[in-house]
Amino acid sequence: MIARFKKLQVEGEMIVMRKKIIGIVLLTAIIVMVLRIGSHDTEGYFFKYADAVNLETDVEGIGRENTYSKYLLEHAGEILPRKEIDLDLRAGGKLSGTEILEEYEGEEAVLLTLEESFVEWQISVSEGGMYQIYIEYYPVKARGVDIERKLYINGELPFLGAEALNLTRLWTNGTEIITDNQGNDIRPTQVDVSLWTGVYLKDDMGYYTRPYSFYFKKGINTIGLEGVNEPMVIKSITLQPVAENNNYTEYRKEMEQLSLTDTVLNYKQVIQGEASTLRSSPSLYPIYDRSSSNTQPASVSKIKLNMIGGNAWRVPGQWIEWEFQVPEDGYYHITIKGRQNYKRGFVSTRILYLDNQIPFSEMEQVSFRYSNTWENMSLSDVDNQPYEFYLKKGIHTLRLEVTLGDLGDILNRMQDSVYRLNEIYRKILVLTGTTPDKYRDYKIDTIYPEVIEGMELESKRLYKIVDDIVAYTGQKESQAAIIQTLAEQLERFVEDPFKIARTFTNFKDNISALGTAVLNLSEAPLDIDYITITGLKAEVDSVKENFADKILHEIKSFAASFTEDYNAVGDVYEKEEAVEVWILTGRDQSSILKSMIDDSFTPNTGIKINVKLVEAGTVLNAVIAGTGPDVVLSAGQGEPVNYALRNAVEDLTQFDGYEEVLNDYYPSAYTPFYFEEGIYALPETQNFNVMFYRKDIFKELGIELPNTWDELINILPTIQQNNMNVAVPTTERVINNVSSPDLSSFFALLYQNGGTVYDASGKRTLIDEESGVKAFETYTHLFTQYSVPTIYDFVNRFRSGEMPLGIQDYSVFNTLVVFAPEIRGVWDFTLIPGTLKEDGTIDRSCHSSGTCSMLLKQEDEAMKEKAWEFLKWWSSADTQIRFGQEMESVMGASARYATANTKAFQQLSWSSTQREVLEEQWRFTVGLREVAGGYYTGRHITNAIRNVLNKKEDPRETLLDYARTIDEEIVKKRLEFGLDLR
Repeated sequence: MIARFKKLQVEGEMIVMRKKIIGIVLLTAIIVMVLRIGSHDTEGYFFKYADAVNLETDVEGIGRENTYSKYLLEHAGEILPRKEIDLDLRAGGKLSGTEILEEYEGEEAVLLTLEESFVEWQISVSEGGMYQIYIEYYPVKARGVDIERKLYINGELPFLGAEALNLTRLWTNGTEIITDNQGNDIRPTQVDVSLWTGVYLKDDMGYYTRPYSFYFKKGINTIGLEGVNEPMVIKSITLQPVAENNNYTEYRKEMEQLSLTDTVLNYKQVIQGEASTLRSSPSLYPIYDRSSSNTQPASVSKIKLNMIGGNAWRVPGQWIEWEFQVPEDGYYHITIKGRQNYKRGFVSTRILYLDNQIPFSEMEQVSFRYSNTWENMSLSDVDNQPYEFYLKKGIHTLRLEVTLGDLGDILNRMQDSVYRLNEIYRKILVLTGTTPDKYRDYKIDTIYPEVIEGMELESKRLYKIVDDIVAYTGQKESQAAIIQTLAEQLERFVEDPFKIARTFTNFKDNISALGTAVLNLSEAPLDIDYITITGLKAEVDSVKENFADKILHEIKSFAASFTEDYNAVGDVYEKEEAVEVWILTGRDQSSILKSMIDDSFTPNTGIKINVKLVEAGTVLNAVIAGTGPDVVLSAGQGEPVNYALRNAVEDLTQFDGYEEVLNDYYPSAYTPFYFEEGIYALPETQNFNVMFYRKDIFKELGIELPNTWDELINILPTIQQNNMNVAVPTTERVINNVSSPDLSSFFALLYQNGGTVYDASGKRTLIDEESGVKAFETYTHLFTQYSVPTIYDFVNRFRSGEMPLGIQDYSVFNTLVVFAPEIRGVWDFTLIPGTLKEDGTIDRSCHSSGTCSMLLKQEDEAMKEKAWEFLKWWSSADTQIRFGQEMESVMGASARYATANTKAFQQLSWSSTQREVLEEQWRFTVGLREVAGGYYTGRHITNAIRNVLNKKEDPRETLLDYARTIDEEIVKKRLEFGLDLR
């Protein structure tokens, strides 16, 4: 028994000892891991790319050859001449759309270049090398968008980027800031100012912060300028030396040593941000802030335009300029009260100009780090010693321009990586398809050795980018983590190519995430409350907000929420004396509309308008309750007939001038609003499809753009053999996670085959006629016989090259411009495929949709006439032009207004070539009539298509069955509303 007890005791001690050993081993492992992680955080990923011979040289067959970075490498050994060379504007050889003006706006012998122009000059260069190009120009008033030109040197575009050189217009407030009758400031209209100005040609994406450097050989060279957007008058073009700005020490040595008076030493001037005099974009207007009691001037309940900048001031190259004055020659400090509370862990950077010059190199990157409160940014050195700026007595200008600074080079490398990785993705796609067999060895490393080599190089590049971002921001934020994830994935692919097939979809998603990271990192928003100019002894005001002020501000804000009507916009009048207008879009649209009404419509007509922003679903309920508006804006195109059936909307044919109003619109725009000989709305917007295509991929595949559906079908095998596909609108479209079937291509085929949806009286459908059956069979065969996908994310697939062709709403253009900068210059859009007619012409008829404005049923004849006057004003070309321009200025290019007014469309921001394509396709548009029971038509065409695609039903019989169901619903609804059946 004792022996057994001792044995158990020994075994217990051994177990305890074993646990201790295991614990010590685990603790040691944890300590080692922590030390390694700490070491890694300190050293970064240098060990991952330290052995790379050259990270700048691409693997053969992967990457673009015509980038600016490669252009600089090609000319890296060229000298930097120190002599300026002026170009003789009169010496232009090839001329088109140009004219020498003997005198213009105070200058002599200047050159007018129109939107569609070309001019080429010869220039003699005594010393070959790298030069910057400086242009002095006058922005001629036209459509109010940025001027755009292509630059050719010796007959060629020198690099990618030279085909899209932007020269900004100058913008300012059209009026002083005024207040409405509710105590809210009204945002002043932005107007472009025509002045002589100058600019160096530079990268409009902002990746290269310095002006472009161009190589000119010794001897005779040619410079060509091609107009893309907007006219301008050129005063001079100069080849200038590539120069570096002096640093602050050198700057200070060059300045006069002055004995400063007390006036200078104690001088103080506060420049309110909203008081800026010039801006590079109409979107940089004064804005308001109610979140802080420390914003000058402050208000918890009213809109006070008390700052400038914001999220609109985020794009590289955008600038804001202020005027100020100093009493005497001397040295002054500059302090900026700013706030960057948009992107945690990020730095917003600005270039500071004084009188259009960067005073010294430190002002090329003035950085504002994240802070959720206002901060005083004193322009100082690394030791917090304020810089002393020399200013002469009088008026000066101070300009702050968005720049990416050192981040620009990082983002340029990221964007190039996105392009190369998409090329790698497409090469693998040809072999594996979009959903590879994860158990199959595709031997990618044997078939495509350059892909594995490219992945290895790209992994090293991305690891270095992670290190560079961390060094720039001071921390590893979310965007760096995305890049790190992709670098690690590429590293695993190189180690074991078999893993590529297993995670191919994830690889595509990671590339897309990298592209999105480029966009997120390239935006640098910033708020400016005010700028203070002070003498060397003057103190700036504190901007710290104490706890008591914050609490009081929140209490006041809460109390105001019970008394303020935040749905009402602008001046508010008694309901009995004003036309009530409800708008169904958004806050920005309603604010722009009300501002236009208050400064234009009401002063000119004396008609008072109340504007209210409401949800679309509230209108019908309000009408039924008798509390509805007089006018509804931005209603869906099916609403007018729905209201007409219920006698709840006015027939506009009763009013004088309605035919004149409709002259500005294509019939397709107002066809949906016709019902029983009346017209019950006016068009606002109109959308239709165009065909987007990747120029680079079409060139790789050796195929031509299809003009007809047959030609589209003929090129499908070539596209699909490379495991790519095309996008055709389908019933499976999803918008904001809600099913939204798109029947536009079926309707296009129907119209092109001579068919229509309803008969002339709207009493039955005609889709069951032979033209409809033929269109339905052609449409469904695209999916059942030719394997065109029904579910897809077009923008991402187009971006990656997986879908090099797609028929989409033309508004997708705006999304691609913003969302996919890495494919800039390699895509375009054109007319949709058509159907060849017997006479040899191509019918490109297409479906259109849009929104409208309705005048609801009125008993008061006087109010009815006032509402009609408002509708006429709202639908006029001048009003639609201004609304569209202000919409884009406020919300950016992605919100370009799809006006239905043909005259207004001419003045929007499309280039001449883009406008030409859109106008030609527009002429082919066909509007879909709305009829009683028409809501069943789209629903059952969708059901018919899904049955053919999913249940393999016969197209003809399926369509005929559903056509009968549609007719039955039309009859039922006509009976319900007392309409004639014959």
